[in-house]
Amino acid sequence: MKKKELFLEEAVLDDLAQDLDVLELPLSRRAFKLVGLAIIIVIVIVIVRVFYLGVWQGDFYKSRAQINTNQIIPLRAERGIIFDRFNKPFVENLPVFRLSLMVVELLKSQKEREQTLKILNDIIGLPLGKIDSLIREVNLEKQNSITLAKNLTIEQVIKLKNLNLKSIRIEENFERQYYNPKINAHFLGYTGIVSKNDLYNNPEFSINDILGKVGLESYYDKELRGKDGQRASFRDAKGKIIDEKLLTEPIAGVNLYLTIDAEFQSYFYQRLKQGLSVLGRWSGVGIALNPQNGEILALVSLPSFDANNDLSEFLSDPNKPFFNRAISGVYAPGSTIKPLVALAALEEDVITPTQTIFSPGFLEIPNPYHPEQPSRFLDWKAHGWVNLYSAIARSSNVYFYTIGGGLPNNEFRGIGIEKLKEYWEKFGFGEKTGIDLPGENQGFLPDPEEKEQRTGEIWRVGDTYNVSIGQGDLLVTPLQLINYIAMIANNGKIFRPFIVKKVISEDGVIEKIQPYVLKNYTEFAEHIKEVQKGMIDVVKKSYGTANFLSDLPISVAAKTGTAQIQGNTKINALFVGYLPAEALMKMGASLDKQIAILVLIENAREDRLNVTPIAKDVFEWYYYNRLK
Repeated sequence: MKKKELFLEEAVLDDLAQDLDVLELPLSRRAFKLVGLAIIIVIVIVIVRVFYLGVWQGDFYKSRAQINTNQIIPLRAERGIIFDRFNKPFVENLPVFRLSLMVVELLKSQKEREQTLKILNDIIGLPLGKIDSLIREVNLEKQNSITLAKNLTIEQVIKLKNLNLKSIRIEENFERQYYNPKINAHFLGYTGIVSKNDLYNNPEFSINDILGKVGLESYYDKELRGKDGQRASFRDAKGKIIDEKLLTEPIAGVNLYLTIDAEFQSYFYQRLKQGLSVLGRWSGVGIALNPQNGEILALVSLPSFDANNDLSEFLSDPNKPFFNRAISGVYAPGSTIKPLVALAALEEDVITPTQTIFSPGFLEIPNPYHPEQPSRFLDWKAHGWVNLYSAIARSSNVYFYTIGGGLPNNEFRGIGIEKLKEYWEKFGFGEKTGIDLPGENQGFLPDPEEKEQRTGEIWRVGDTYNVSIGQGDLLVTPLQLINYIAMIANNGKIFRPFIVKKVISEDGVIEKIQPYVLKNYTEFAEHIKEVQKGMIDVVKKSYGTANFLSDLPISVAAKTGTAQIQGNTKINALFVGYLPAEALMKMGASLDKQIAILVLIENAREDRLNVTPIAKDVFEWYYYNRLK
């Protein structure tokens, strides 16, 4: 009988199994499922990654591959042109030569790098340190070149091209040139090289891009900028160009057609500047718009700047020429707020148009702690008995103190601060108008709760008196102010002011901007007409504060105002008004040619006497050149 062969490994394993009492079991189905699921997940991850790199990011890596093997030369798109309402251009694009540095080529050879930097310093005066700092900012994942100079002279172009350096490239480009730059600066704005902040906020930009910085150039930058094209230069192993291919055509930006009347804008600017010069002043605002649709016809802010020159020279000007006072400045409205207070009083049944209030030149409030020292609120003169019409025409402070805040001991019920704030908000104060310009301010509306939180003091009736005549903490922008006056002129509609009337692309597609009604208070029309009568009397009556305009050949409604600032040490002078002021207008003028204007002079010496002559000349120019 054959003996069974014994293996040492089996003996050892059998003994070990017996000692541990272990059974051999098959793997469960759950384990196989988990392994299968893990394999599927890995496969899905790989597929998604391949799709991401090959499809989603395909253009990016294709572009990087082209950059590594070829030179991708951008073909700069021409920026869209901006025209006035009569198709007169405000800007042009001048063809120029632009110097770009090919960073990848520069870094390939230390010898060529030193030679190139020396040449750039010699020919265009660029110091080595500045070029190095620019190179450090380049993201080579997105671009392979940086712009060193935007406007080369012909002599510089010839010198640089004759050197035939691989790292230097001369490109055709466009430079923005503005007609009458100071006159139109605050609504046109200007362009400039993309900043670090721009790159951070929008990764699509590259360090060589030109963007709109302020004004319409900024607000409509995406439309105006267009889209650059690309041309590829194919090179052999030695770097010699063997072929060129157009990859994409540049697409020019769209053209903007504005509501601004360029000739009227120029006159308004020059007349306001002249008025300021006579006073030895520098800062002021002029706005003109059509009350029937919200079109801005002129927008002037002084002082101004010249976007065709080096802007750095304006940065140190203490009068802040870059500040657009028309939409960003906030001012106490002074007596120009009185038509709004009158309308609110009529709507709230506080007073009737013919009801009279006596103005002895002041209004006194008893002082419960010191009866011999009553609080006195002054009128600018004693007006006697006045009703709504004569109070607006004379600009009686006592009348508006009374209807705004009432009289002591409930002798006369006023509107009150809560209702006043409600009407400020109804007519657009405390919020942006939505004009198509960046940087608009919303102003500031005071109230009892806000005052107590800010100062620790309670709201008093004297505070209501002050805001009822446009003083105190009430702050509005000039644009908000003229927009509410436009509402009075058109019998109750508040339009969103706008500057761009239509947009036309390179292929002729037209987009027209339609007027937009923000708020409609035509139900107030009956009382608005009573306020209009008072504003007409401001000009028509001999005692009206703007009677100086009474000899104009067309009816005008107006309101003047002064606002004391800086502890009553300075005065801002304001004028708001519109024409034609009545339905039956002379010379058959139609309402679609109605115009409302605002004139503001900061730190005026003789309050309204300085703004009414400017307003008269502006109205007269518009009548003879646009209406008649």
